Amino acid sequence: MIFLEILQGFRADKDYEQVKNMLLPLEHYEVFGASMVEKCANHYRSLRKKGITIRKTADVIIATFCIEKQIPLLFLDRDFLPFVEHLKLQTVSLGQG
Repeated sequence: MIFLEILQGFRADKDYEQVKNMLLPLEHYEVFGASMVEKCANHYRSLRKKGITIRKTADVIIATFCIEKQIPLLFLDRDFLPFVEHLKLQTVSLGQG
């Protein structure tokens, strides 16, 4: 699902192919199974109760998967910030130097 999110954003075939070839060797995980449905719904509802609406279901699924597996997430999409602030999503720290 994360690879889909990345790859669908490329307009140029050359860029798409280049990034696809970079992603293929990386480890793949089965992200959304039956056990994740309730966890995702609970995370979404928890944030809604705080007045926060996550606009994309895919973001809820990705964040919940990373929270459950304790996998840090590298992101630029601000929709993941509430998961960091309220639901303990770990982020990838990119040291500057």
